[in-house]
Amino acid sequence: MPSNPSLLSSPKQRQGGLYEKIAAEFLQQQGLSIIATNWQQPKVGEIDLILLQPGRAWDTLVFAEVRKRKVSHYGDAVMSITYAKQRKLIKTARFFLRQNPSYAHLDCRFDVIAFNQVGNAKTTQDCLEPEWVQGAFLANAW
Repeated sequence: MPSNPSLLSSPKQRQGGLYEKIAAEFLQQQGLSIIATNWQQPKVGEIDLILLQPGRAWDTLVFAEVRKRKVSHYGDAVMSITYAKQRKLIKTARFFLRQNPSYAHLDCRFDVIAFNQVGNAKTTQDCLEPEWVQGAFLANAW
């Protein structure tokens, strides 16, 4: 994620970059450290944020997906992460661990940082309160 979201090309990319920046700042305030942003494995997928969460006994590697969505009868931002998207994130995370073996010994978790636009909210300010879902889905047969 560029430090300046306005450098992204489309309005949707700029908006996504803004929410990823807000999510990263929120998670840092919760004590997590950013390892990578917008980590990509070509032809496989992208992980919005990869973070390290310190623990008492051990640290946890967190792969976080950032989502913003207008709440509708189809659901909210968390519900927009389909099983196919989950599989893609898991596959991308495996590539990250292969390319970064120093993190391979850590417990891993998949979180979602959701921004839900409710009702007639029109501006970014109306959606700035993140919902942090830790362990949003599991990676069976890591």
